[in-house]
Amino acid sequence: MKASCRRLTLILLASVAATATFGLAQNAEAGGQVTIGVTETIASYNPYADSISMGYAIWCQVYGCLGFYDYEKGDYVGILVERWEVDKADKNVWTFHLKRGVKRQNDGVEFTSADVIHSVNRINNDPQSKQKQNISPIKDISAVDKYTVKIVTKEPTASLLEYIFDRVIITAKDLYDKHGAREVDRKFPLGWGPYKLKELVIGQRIVLEKDSSHPDAKPKNPDTLIFSIMREAEQRVTALINNEIQIAQFIPPHLAERVSRATNAELLSTSSVEIMFLAMSPKYKPWDNLKLRQAVCYAIDRDLIIKNVLKAQADRLDGPIGPGQYGYDPEYTKKNLTIAYDPAKARELVKASGYNNEPVYLDAPVGRYINDKEVTEAMVPMLNAVGINARLRTPEWATLWADVQKGKTPFYYMGRGSVVDPSVALSQYFETNGSPRIGISDPEIDRTLAAERVAFDPAERKKALNIAFKAIEDAAPGCFMWRHHMLYGLSKTIVHKPNAAGRIFGTEIVVK
Repeated sequence: MKASCRRLTLILLASVAATATFGLAQNAEAGGQVTIGVTETIASYNPYADSISMGYAIWCQVYGCLGFYDYEKGDYVGILVERWEVDKADKNVWTFHLKRGVKRQNDGVEFTSADVIHSVNRINNDPQSKQKQNISPIKDISAVDKYTVKIVTKEPTASLLEYIFDRVIITAKDLYDKHGAREVDRKFPLGWGPYKLKELVIGQRIVLEKDSSHPDAKPKNPDTLIFSIMREAEQRVTALINNEIQIAQFIPPHLAERVSRATNAELLSTSSVEIMFLAMSPKYKPWDNLKLRQAVCYAIDRDLIIKNVLKAQADRLDGPIGPGQYGYDPEYTKKNLTIAYDPAKARELVKASGYNNEPVYLDAPVGRYINDKEVTEAMVPMLNAVGINARLRTPEWATLWADVQKGKTPFYYMGRGSVVDPSVALSQYFETNGSPRIGISDPEIDRTLAAERVAFDPAERKKALNIAFKAIEDAAPGCFMWRHHMLYGLSKTIVHKPNAAGRIFGTEIVVK
């Protein structure tokens, strides 16, 4: 009863605060303002100091990025890049032709190759950077001329666009050189995107303002775009129904009917390319034991959790990816990657591992992913039942995410978003020196991931990817769980089609 009262109080307080801050009760749509209730936040003014899906989307529409994956077209599309090609004689050499005449917000300074080179170098050298994995394939970057950039990779990298297109945020070289790293991001956040950064209150909201002179900014796109951090799903739904926000992100299944019944809103569903998984870091005991890691994967009844906790609003993953993601092979998956729920086998593996019943703590976020606390609460007794003394911890998201990025969390439940071509995500989490997040170093995983990157022929590369999937599953640094069906609540005052990556762009929203 106390928890319910506290939750209601939080919702009411958040509602009052939002109305007081933004004036949302006075028909926000009339002024072209759209507010989105989101579960993530940006941790810094520095666009390279975090690595989250929402952050890439926001900085991309403020500063600009090279391109993105268009889910409608099923291909990569340029934003600041007009076209690109790989050298036929030397697959290490890529040439990118930039769009000409792209003017920066406020001062009209033109975008050039110098800004691209500066951004790549800053990602690599900035002490706050958490995005070095995005440029890890790059050996050298240089300007052919003012509008042409040449990138030379360390080895042939067929998936290079997935690494850099909407991951390398383009910041201004001249502003950085003039004002320095300490001042430029906070005082001069100017770029070549269709929106300007108006306000950033870390942990609360991000406010963007449309640059009406930008060719991609249309009159019916919102003049003001507000990302309001709302961890509680009930808070987002209540705010939507009360016309305080226009988009409620990630509606959990048990609240879907409430949105559907609302006269001022509609419920939209989209598939997701975010993969949910359990991670176990071999850097820490007892997770340095392969058999114990494998036991965890056999101990979790994913189908039962999907049915009862997620109300069938998710699709089970067998291996790292599922249908629609690059490299997915249903026959190979069924034959080689399907780990069935098998508690008897899990118990055998636990016994064979020599595990001594020491407590292990499963860290999970609350409110970051759909029913994240509830699904991990369901996992704990499953682990206990096979002899793993598991206990649940739910630290604050900011603390958990910071620790995961530093490699300080031994056992956790997490999602990896925007996985179209899985090469980057797999390297980031499972390759030696990819990132500290899991910290495994396995020669077979390294060999197979290197092999898939040098394969430019699609059939050859898909085959190589599946071999890499098998190597990762055999080493068991993680257990792949599911992909959510993403449910959004949408005000009837706007038109918007959510995409599979969960990224929201103002230029894709129309105010009626």
